[in-house]
Formats: sequence, structure tokens, C-alpha cells
Amino acid sequence: MKEQVCWDEYIGLSFPVEGEMEDLREGRKHMGSQMIHHSIFIIISCPVGLLVGTLDVVLDSSARVAPYRILYQAPDSLVYWTIACGCSRKEITEHWEWLEQNLLQTLSIFENENDINTFVRGKIQGIIAEYNKINGIKEDDDTEKFKEAIVKFHKLFGMPEEEKLVNYYSCSYWKGKVPRQGWMYLSINHLCFYSFLMGREAKLVIRWVDITQLEKNATLLFPDMIKVNTRSSEHFFSVFLNISETFKLMEQLANIAMRQLLDNEGFEQDRSLPKLKKKSPKKVSALKRDLDARAKSERYRALFRLPKDEKLDGHTDCTLWTPFNKMHILGQMFVSTNYICFTSKEENLCSLIIPLREVTIVEKADSSSVLPSPLSISTKNRMTFLFANLKDRDFLVQRISDFLQQTTSKIYLEKDISGSCISSDDEVFTRPNSIISASPHKSLSSESDGERQFNLNGNGIPTATQALMTMYRRRSPEEFNPKLAKEFLKEQAWKIHFAEYGQGVCMYRTEKTRDLVLKGIPESMRGELWLLLSGAINEMATHPGYYEDLVEKSMGKYNLATEEIERDLHRSLPEHPAFQNEMGIAALRRVLTAYAFRNPNIGYCQAMNIVTSVLLLYAKEEEAFWLLVALCERMLPDYYNTRVVGALVDQGVFEELARDYVPQLYDCMQDLGVISTISLSWFLTLFLSVMPFESAVVVVDCFFCEGIKVIFQLALAVLDANVDKLLNCKDDGEAMTVLGRYLDSVTNKDSTLPPIPHLHSLLSDDVEPYPEVDIFRLIRSSYEKFGSIRADLIEQMRFKQRLKVIQTLEDTTKRNVVRTIVTETSFTIDELEELYALFKAEHLTSCYWGGNSNAIDRHDPSLPYLEQYRIDFEQFKGMFALLFPWACGTHSDVLAARLFRLLDENGDLLINFREFVSGQSQLRFKSCSCKHSINFFMPVTVIPKEWCIALGKGSQYSALRSEDVMTSWCASLWYCVYQQECVCQDLVFPPHVV
Repeated sequence: MKEQVCWDEYIGLSFPVEGEMEDLREGRKHMGSQMIHHSIFIIISCPVGLLVGTLDVVLDSSARVAPYRILYQAPDSLVYWTIACGCSRKEITEHWEWLEQNLLQTLSIFENENDINTFVRGKIQGIIAEYNKINGIKEDDDTEKFKEAIVKFHKLFGMPEEEKLVNYYSCSYWKGKVPRQGWMYLSINHLCFYSFLMGREAKLVIRWVDITQLEKNATLLFPDMIKVNTRSSEHFFSVFLNISETFKLMEQLANIAMRQLLDNEGFEQDRSLPKLKKKSPKKVSALKRDLDARAKSERYRALFRLPKDEKLDGHTDCTLWTPFNKMHILGQMFVSTNYICFTSKEENLCSLIIPLREVTIVEKADSSSVLPSPLSISTKNRMTFLFANLKDRDFLVQRISDFLQQTTSKIYLEKDISGSCISSDDEVFTRPNSIISASPHKSLSSESDGERQFNLNGNGIPTATQALMTMYRRRSPEEFNPKLAKEFLKEQAWKIHFAEYGQGVCMYRTEKTRDLVLKGIPESMRGELWLLLSGAINEMATHPGYYEDLVEKSMGKYNLATEEIERDLHRSLPEHPAFQNEMGIAALRRVLTAYAFRNPNIGYCQAMNIVTSVLLLYAKEEEAFWLLVALCERMLPDYYNTRVVGALVDQGVFEELARDYVPQLYDCMQDLGVISTISLSWFLTLFLSVMPFESAVVVVDCFFCEGIKVIFQLALAVLDANVDKLLNCKDDGEAMTVLGRYLDSVTNKDSTLPPIPHLHSLLSDDVEPYPEVDIFRLIRSSYEKFGSIRADLIEQMRFKQRLKVIQTLEDTTKRNVVRTIVTETSFTIDELEELYALFKAEHLTSCYWGGNSNAIDRHDPSLPYLEQYRIDFEQFKGMFALLFPWACGTHSDVLAARLFRLLDENGDLLINFREFVSGQSQLRFKSCSCKHSINFFMPVTVIPKEWCIALGKGSQYSALRSEDVMTSWCASLWYCVYQQECVCQDLVFPPHVV
């Protein structure tokens, strides 16, 4: 509807505060106008009516982004430009005046309307550019549509600018039995929903850190529905246009929040993403692209066991020529900063990892009808890989060229720093249509046995320069000759495999490789293959000298981690001769201590000593260190932190798998409480603490090859093999005895090692010995019965369990804190729990949106939970306004500052929860008769005029309220707040105040 209006009679339209002017946005509007100068229209509009407001929300109209706007229109044009938008008449009045003074008067000097258009647009854009420059705002890739959504998000939910919107989706929110159609907004820290239907507004704000359950449900009415649970409520959303994309993003944001609860680290956006293409989707934000890139990189790293800082650049369909079967295998090529990888479409058929440090030649081969767009890549170990059917070969070659140049530069820089020279074998050649690069470093697989040795001990203790097993392997007597023959055949099988599929990091990895691993890795090759299969070889090759430097820096340093390490050193495989002398013990000490200094968030955890001691038996010290890094940081994430979160998560996953695969046993095991007990000991040590050593190392072989799914499969196979006996158990002790005796009977008849006594075998009873169980048969059975378990399924189940585990740990921590401090305060347990939740939320908010102090200073995990989290004054000021409703006057900041100084007992400008609660408890006057929860709904009174004079503030406070008498509680509060400053200023309180 079009209507002529004049400015003085128009209601409610506004111009934004200076600096909030938006970019000029084109849009066709039908609304009133007023002629100002030279046929230039300043158009003022406001959507009115319930129907319009409802359509704005349902149809995502930009009208609700800026309900009051000033638009610019040239004569005879249907195109309008938004000059400004706002929310109140006061704002529009101020800035309309600004327009008249700074813009409209200048228009009279122009005669050409095109010049007027250019001037107006240039003027507004100049103001925006100047504002961005002053405030440090950088250009981003967000589309105009998404920028409108950001403005809407901040206004609707009162979020600060620091809260970044990731994406928004149309959906229905079920409020009771009635669906409310609206928009879901997903930001880094919050899930929000807004609906405006026929005059009724609905808002919902949930912090990701408060979510305890997030899952997709299917109902008869709605096949796709997302359920969101918090500790106190549950919410349902449905009717999504793309529920898979929405749920995947929600999972990712919830994971970020859980990571923050674990590590106390805020989210940092990756600014190195390429610019957004012009044909990109309209609603894709730079932040959404960042999260999508992170998710793809995580899957890429997990698939190829790459270092945790490797970022995927892109992937494309292609074919790979495989010389071992003379076929072109269809698959995908992945390119990242330091690697070129390939995996076949058919699972386990073939995969390939080519580090760019190993590449010597990359060239475009001649195309043919049989081999279109081929690309040849050669490596230093004289292997050549032929890819074909590449859609954009030229672009791909250019990307690889850029990454090769970076890799070569880094390698030469390292050589320059070390003062060594590049040999003639490492020269860089040029060839038409080729990119050639060579690494000055020899690959690990080609190193000679005489590599440099180093002594990491300053006290004269001998240093192990090779795997401990080679030093302490006792020659087998003649009765073991058949086993030696079988071991020899295994070695020959691997050598034949290397000759056919290649050796080293660039080998073709096929199903045959996995089959050889499942049959057992030869003793002499175990260390090398562990490095290769786990990906630790890549981190070791790219960090030369890192372990030596770390050991040197950590020598002689003492902390809680080193104390725990010293206590457990002699408990690590004490039955093995390698750890019955100081050489083995010293090597174990160095590796564990070096890792504790590398990763102080983990430091040291029990069970790490057992795993590391086994790694040292088959790998050199530096190799064992990098295997431990791969284990703790990639393959068993969060397993070895102070709360063993990863192991608890996988314990929940194991319970779910047990319910699905051995349902007849699940209820019994739950009643006995056995699953939680066995899973921690089995998973944390990879069965090394519950199986005979020669059998457990076979499990470690399979783990480095296949990952955590092997451990789940094997655990289920053990339960399945003991179903009948477990069903007859009457208590958890009997069930544990059954499982312990079974695992102790697992043997490796192919092992050439002399039998090593196992801990379980020392627990003798009068029962008949358990029949022997062959480890290879057990592993084969686990694949036959439970091989359908996929890695992606495990990750989905891990996400579900991670929410539950971390929130349970948070609740346990809260209860422990409250139980510790409840006797020191006058608060009830419920009040303390609410205070703790508020305090923790304020701390997390500082991590979200930053603060005046460093986040690391505000959180010290080495302290007791009562003192771990600390807040600075800015955070306390927000809590002060929440907890004291009477602190809303003009001087509330002064009161907050003085109260903060009073609570800050140690003067470090931070207060912990103990200080916070102690101060709150003191301020709560015991004789107060109106004690209503922690919000202190006390009579709002102000100090009388004569008291203000005594405080040195004149009569400024008396004007706030005409009350002449304060309650005793408020008088006590004022005395506490001003006590310190009054002493400093020699002020004297009237007797009735004191």
C-alpha cells in the first residue's frame, strides 16, 4: 500500500547511531516518500500489522531486520537504496538532522542527477569505510543477505557483536503441542529460535555448553525431528529444508562447546580461507565455510592418520593406476599443505599417502582416450604414481606446485639453520610441464642402521640407542625352532608384499596389507610398521631434533607429573627383563617426562607407563615418543587427561554396542555393573594389562592398523565367548573372575618370545585351568561377528556419549565444590549450586567474548576446583548487577569496584569461587527477615544524606530515594563495601551506621 506522508507526522522511523550505517543495498519497495531536493526522494517506511509481521518472519523478510529505515531513490527509478535503519524515533531524529547538516544542503550545488547519485552513494560508503577503519573492522566474505541476518540475530536476542552467527535455518519449534514456524539461529555459543505469528512472539536461547543430549528423532507425524535436551528442559524442532546439514552443524558447535569445557579454550576463526566465489550460496557465511573446512579436514586426517594441524585444501574424483593388479581404480585424490592422498571408492581396496617431502617429480602426461588428463608423481624411493580422469588438471598442478615450493623452502631453511649442505642427489631439476622438488632429508624407511646416536643422560646412565627388545631378546632353545621357522615365513611374506606394493610411507595400502597385520607382524618389523601404520613416521620426519630438545629442557624439572611418573616407573612391565635394570627404566622416564612437558594438559596419566614401556620394546626412544604422541593426541583422543574423558566416552559407546550386538547379555552386565569396570582397564591399556604380553602385542598391531574399532570388536568377542558363564554370575566379582581367567588363557602360539609371567596368572585357585584361546582365532572371530562396526558409526556414538559424559562430570564437579564449601557459608546447597552455575557461566562468557585479563590466567587446572575458575572485574560487574537488584543506579559501577576489591583477598585482580561465595555470605545479614533466594530481593533503600556526607560523597546518593531509614542488612552492606576506602580516607561512620 502506497501512502504520502510527511516527516513531522510520521511515527516511529529512525536513523541509526553514527557508524551503524549499512552498505547501500538495492531493493524494490512500495511505500510513501517525500521530495526533498532535486527530485531526490528520502523514503521512510515501517511495516505495520500482525499479518505483515508474521510474513516477515515466515518469509525471512528484511523488513524485520530494520523496521525503521531511510531509503534513497532517484527520480524515475524503481530502485531504492537503504541509507540507514534504526529502532526508535529518537535515533531517527538525531540522524535526520545529521543528514540535513552534512548531506542535503550540499546537494544544491549539483545540477546533474547522476552526479547527485554518485555523491550520495560515495558519501555514505565513505562514512562506512571510515568507521570500519577506526574500529578495525575488516572486509569479509559474508553476503548482504547474511549480514542482514547477523543484524537481526543481534537485535532479537540482545547478543554482543563478539557473538558470531554461523548460519540460520527455517524450521518449526514445538512449544507444547503447537508448532511455531520461525527461524533457528546457530552461533558459536548459542542455539536461538525466533517466531512471530499473528502478534505472538516466541524466543528461545540455549547455550551449547548446557546441552546434554542432541539427536535426530523420527516420529509418525514427522519423520525428521531434532531433539535438544538441557538439564531442565527438552525442545523439539522439525520441518527443516535440509535437516542433515542443520544437524551436522549443530553437532559440530556442540562439540566445540564440549571442547571448551574440557580445555577452557575459546573458538578462533580461521582467517586463511580463500575468498568466497561469486556463485556461492547466498546464506553461506565465512564462519560456516570455516567450520565446514574444519570438519572435512578432521575426516581427512582421521582417514589417513595425518598430523593434527594438517588442513585439507581440496579433493577431486580421479583414477589411480595400480601396477600390482594392473587396473585403474576409481577413487578420490586429496591435496593438503604437505600431503597428496588417495582412497578408492570401494572400501579397503586401495589407499595411498604421498608426503610432499618425498616427491621429486610432478608432471602432466599426454592425454589419450584410454587415459584422459593423466598426472604423474614420482618419489625419492623411485616409485611413480599415475592418476587420470582429473577434471581440472591445470588448477590441481598449480596447487601442488605452490605447496611443493613451500615444502622445499622449509626444508632448505632447516638445512641452512643446521649448517649442512645439500648433496648432489638432492638437486632440484626443471623439466617441461613438471614440478620437481626433493627433500634434503632422507626418508625414514631408507635410513641406514648407523643413524646418529645421542646420549640424553647427564648422569652417566647408559642410553638405549635401539629397541629394547633387540637388546634383551633371549635366544630361543631348540624346541622353539618351528616357531622361528614360522616367524621367518612371516618376514618373507612382508618382504614379498613390500616388493609388490612398495615399502615405506608411500606404499600402496590394500586389504592384503590388513590381512598380513591380522596374522601378526614379525618381531623384527614391528617397530617400523607401527610407525608407518599409525602415521607417527610423518610427525617424526617433520620434527627433526624435537625430542632431543624436549628431553634436554625437561631434565631436572620437577612437578606433579614427574612425581607420578617416578612412582609408576617400576610398575611398568616389571616382569620383563628390559625393565629390571636402569637402562630400560631411564628410557621410560625420558619418554614419559618429555611428553608431559610437550602436552601439559595431559601431563601424565596412569596406564601411559604400561603402553609406553611396550612401545620402547619395539621402537627406539624417539620413535616411541612419536608413537605415544599419535596414541594420545590422535588415535585415543582425551583418553589420558586428568578425567580420562575419552575412555569414559568409549565406555558409553561400548555399552551401546553391547546392547545392539549381545542383547541377551546386556541387561545382566548392567545389573552387575561390569561393563564400566572392564572397559576402562581394557581400553586404557589396549588389553596390555589383562592379556599375556605376547598376545596383547598382536592386539596393538591391529590397533595401529585399524584404529579403535578393533578394540570394540575384540571386547565384544570376549563377551560373546563367555555369554553362558556370565549369565550365571551372581555378582560383579564372579563376573570379573570369569573374564580375567578367559583373557589370561589367550595365547600366541606363534610367538618366539619366552613365556613372560602375567599378573592374572598369579591369581591361582582350585578351579581347573581355562582352555587355551588362540589370539589369532579370537581376532578373526571378532571380524567375522562384529566387523560391520564402522569408524563413522563410532564417531557418531562418541558424540552422543561425549555430551553425556562431560555434563555428568560437570555436575559431579559442582556437587563436590558445593559439598566442600557449604559448611563455610550461610547459603543452602541449592543456592550454592545456582551461584556456581552463574559463576561458571560468567567465566565461560569471558572465553566466548574476551575480557580484560588472559583466559589462561583465569583458569588453572592444577588448583582445587574451588579455585580453578576466576573472574576479573568486568565479569564481576555483570554478576553484581544480576545479584543485587538495588545496584542499578548511576553509581553501581563504583559500588561493584569497591565490593570487588573487598572480595579480592590476595590482590591479584581476580576472584575465585571461594572468595566470591565467602564475600556473598558475609554480605548476607543473618537477621534479615526477607531472605528470598540468592537474588537478595531486599527493600531497595539508599543511604541517608548525612551518611553520604560521612562517606565523602556529599548528598548525591540521597537523591536516588527519599527513604530516611535503611534496613540493617543494607547498612551492613554499605559498611562492608566502603570499609576499606573509609579507612584510607580517615572517614568516620556515624555510630548508628557502624
